[in-house]
Amino acid sequence: MTVLCPATLWSQDSVLEIEVVGRKVDLIGNAVSASEGRVSFREIEQRALLRAGDVLETVPGLVATQHSGSGKANQFFLRGFNLDHGTDFATKLDDMPINMRSHAHGQGYTDLNFIIPEMIQEIIYRKGSYYPDVGDFSGAGSASIYTRSQTTPNRIQLGAGEFGYARALLTGNRESFGGNLTFGFEHQVYEGPWDSVDEDVGKTNIQMKQSWERDSGKFSLSLMAYENKWNSADQIPHRAVRSGLISKFGSIDPTSGGESSRYSLSLALDSDYGAGNLSASLYVIDYDLTLFQNFSYFSNPAGDQITQLDDRKIFGGKAIWSSERSWAGKSVVNRFGVDLRSDDIDQVGFVNSTSRRFASYGRLDAVQEQSAGVYWQNEINWTEQLRSIVGLRHDRFEFDVKALKAARPSTLPDNSGRVNDSITTASVSLIYALDSNHELYASLGNGFHSNDARGVLTTRDPFSGMQADSADPLVPTFGAELGWRIYFTDELNTTLALWQLDIDSELLFVGDSGSTEDTGFGSERYGFELTTYYQISDVVGLDFEYAYTESKFSEPVDGSIEIPGALDEVVSVGINYQPNDIFFAHLRLRQFSDYSIAGEVRAEGSSMTNLRFGFDISESIQISLDLLNIFDSDDHDIEYFYESQLLGEQQLVADNHYHVFEPRSARFSFNYRF
Repeated sequence: MTVLCPATLWSQDSVLEIEVVGRKVDLIGNAVSASEGRVSFREIEQRALLRAGDVLETVPGLVATQHSGSGKANQFFLRGFNLDHGTDFATKLDDMPINMRSHAHGQGYTDLNFIIPEMIQEIIYRKGSYYPDVGDFSGAGSASIYTRSQTTPNRIQLGAGEFGYARALLTGNRESFGGNLTFGFEHQVYEGPWDSVDEDVGKTNIQMKQSWERDSGKFSLSLMAYENKWNSADQIPHRAVRSGLISKFGSIDPTSGGESSRYSLSLALDSDYGAGNLSASLYVIDYDLTLFQNFSYFSNPAGDQITQLDDRKIFGGKAIWSSERSWAGKSVVNRFGVDLRSDDIDQVGFVNSTSRRFASYGRLDAVQEQSAGVYWQNEINWTEQLRSIVGLRHDRFEFDVKALKAARPSTLPDNSGRVNDSITTASVSLIYALDSNHELYASLGNGFHSNDARGVLTTRDPFSGMQADSADPLVPTFGAELGWRIYFTDELNTTLALWQLDIDSELLFVGDSGSTEDTGFGSERYGFELTTYYQISDVVGLDFEYAYTESKFSEPVDGSIEIPGALDEVVSVGINYQPNDIFFAHLRLRQFSDYSIAGEVRAEGSSMTNLRFGFDISESIQISLDLLNIFDSDDHDIEYFYESQLLGEQQLVADNHYHVFEPRSARFSFNYRF
């Protein structure tokens, strides 16, 4: 079946009106690399999603996992990176950054729970570091998520399922104030399958966008609000399950969980002038997180739980000027852009706690972090077959830390201060079209990520009082890629990519602190990616995605060059089946291979299969059923290796700690369009 729907797609911040047919968008002549692509809302609606963050698994080769509850950010993996909760993968929603700098739980923290999947118009993903408009967290790639406007259907959706799942959704659009108002309201509750923990999820999302469209351009005003509260069953030690102390769905500390909120207001403008196009946006975000975590359990007589706190406001905006000229008979497009961002963090860090009650101070700081970035991109069509894209970017950061509380108060003056740093990055791509159906790409360029401001300014350990090494403020990456895009027909297209990525400083997840640390060592990665989308007939469609990666430290870390959490192989296969206008079904398998979690210690791979099927009973009524983990796999969603201490143990024990897949469950949905 071929599904057509008009949409506005954005390429390098310029507007291009084309038709979306799932992954059938012909990017030949527009893409910068073979690993760039677009995902339509239709593809997202086809998938059975356990969590909102799973929408990023539409990016080929990306894996979204969870080691905690339904309010915490997913953990992501891509191109040999354990991205933790988002480091080295820049994610935006309608030009607002989602990655959190200097976050309490990890640098680049990317919480997607505030997104309503049904409100997504499209996702544009770009893997690699060849895009000058991305900036911070651009090492492994980026994803830009755009929400719906006039295409939003008027609907009421009610869902119910096992383990106390229930969801209500209202979306729509209407004429308002001489323009169009788009809205979405979501409320979800969930108890979960865990033995000793009722997740007690209470999530509410509100999205409203007022837009105006005139001959001169477009203008929009958007308001978003998100609140969530939950309990969580975190990863558990293998020995506790093996001994029978708990089941695979058990918990050591049943008081883990948290609450979070996010409110935002944004403005966007896109206007055509005789000399070019101006695209600009402004935003303000109010964010808060309280997270209760316990990774080591009983090594401290007072209890090992920590309460991580993050309270901030984010201000920022961007502007891009695009113009096209003719030079010596050749088409030349120049883009000039500026990005501004300021994180005003009232407090970030953690306190020691027991059963969510304060016990003692760990570390709390106030952080002011500002950045300004400017970039230029030049595209020249040398011939009908050959074009080049050159980019240059410069970013300047200011880190200002005021240490508020610490386990050793004497360290506070030494861990306060201000540091400035800047970085210049460049990129170049050569693209050659063999014909209208085949395009070759050669790309190389720099990206970078910022480090946590606290790590940049720390000179004494806030717990021991000993001297500590400061982290580099800005860490560059270098990537290169050869690619081939084959667009046979609307029914069949394929991309191939060979890539390499080097990074000067690696961030790793540390289980006993629930944060990341800078190893101080660089790393190198290279790999191969294949994607194929094939509409076999009017009834059956197939998509296949395969990613292979080799990842190594530049020198041994703790005696090994293996990078913990680097997935070697990722496979995703989807089958769409629609024999008529009434019945539809989508089956998807995602699998990744075994991988290192600590030197030579490896975790087993995992395989997950989901199914969504349903009936369009009429033009107004649709019913569907999501079967999640249909084979009831007890593979591990995520796995780590670190030390913990159970009740009765005399010392810390190194062990595998994992979070099992949620068991097979069914979720029914009733959808009424009006």
